[in-house]
Amino acid sequence: MLRRCQDKQEWNDYILEHGGHPLQLWGWGDLKSIHNWMANRLYLVDEEGTVFGAAQVLVRHLPFPFKSLAYVPRGPIVDDDNRGEMLDLLADYVKENYHSISLSIEPDVTEYDAPEGWIRPKNRILPSETIILDLTKNESELLADMAKKTRQYIRKSAAEAITIKNVKTKDDLKKCLAIYHETNRRAKFNIHDDQYYYDAFNMLEDYAQVFAAYADDQPIAFLWLAVSADTSYELYGGMNQLGQDLRVNYALKWHAILKCKEWGLKRYDFGGLIDGGVSTFKLGWATDKTQLIGTFDKPLSPLYNLWSRGLPAAKKFIHKIQAFIKK
Repeated sequence: MLRRCQDKQEWNDYILEHGGHPLQLWGWGDLKSIHNWMANRLYLVDEEGTVFGAAQVLVRHLPFPFKSLAYVPRGPIVDDDNRGEMLDLLADYVKENYHSISLSIEPDVTEYDAPEGWIRPKNRILPSETIILDLTKNESELLADMAKKTRQYIRKSAAEAITIKNVKTKDDLKKCLAIYHETNRRAKFNIHDDQYYYDAFNMLEDYAQVFAAYADDQPIAFLWLAVSADTSYELYGGMNQLGQDLRVNYALKWHAILKCKEWGLKRYDFGGLIDGGVSTFKLGWATDKTQLIGTFDKPLSPLYNLWSRGLPAAKKFIHKIQAFIKK
């Protein structure tokens, strides 16, 4: 059966102890809860109360007549033996409580056997193709996996008159967001208003790590990570023109990677690959791409096929969700 968790520390402890993804932490659900989603933290338990799995399920209202969409980002956290039971109970839960048109899951794994009744939809929310570095490798091995040009730019940009440090104050974060807006004007991607990022900074607490490269005491680039016990996940980042000229993103990312390794994390996820120069940059950091399993849907409504085939309104809403679930 399922049991709701109402205790933040208890939930985070379970997620961290069982290798959960940062997007399954309490703070991510709180962030989404004040930005158009509802967060449900659910345990799979037996009659004695022993916990066998956990899932943070996000629910968002959809335009009429679709009711709602339920979504588990980079989860659930459950072993193979209990997976089928948990997925079926989660589907029943969101159907009964929210009349959801479907339950979508995007596990943080490369192989996954979903039980009968789950399908592979055309639409996805988070990218399934990414770069994930194995931080259990030593520094020399990580460097050896990179393209020669990446290693060269790391050395060159690190030799510039820059300093790299953690962003700790709202004032410093505001300067980073100004860079983000500049990057957005240049690259043309969807972003939230600034309050969303201030909320993310506050609600993720120590699980949000923002690094910035400074020249003359002013940030010229930043990189924002969400971290759990095992995984570091890139959320946002950007550079101004000086940062571009100095290629400071190479030194900045290498600094973040080494910090995560120092903290004992095992994986560094680049947050997905998309078309264009950003992916070209990311591909220089590893010899291989990682293909996560992607999205599984459990249809819960007769209207699911209509939704998934992409009515104009549905397509617009799907694109909006894709743009704003992470960015």
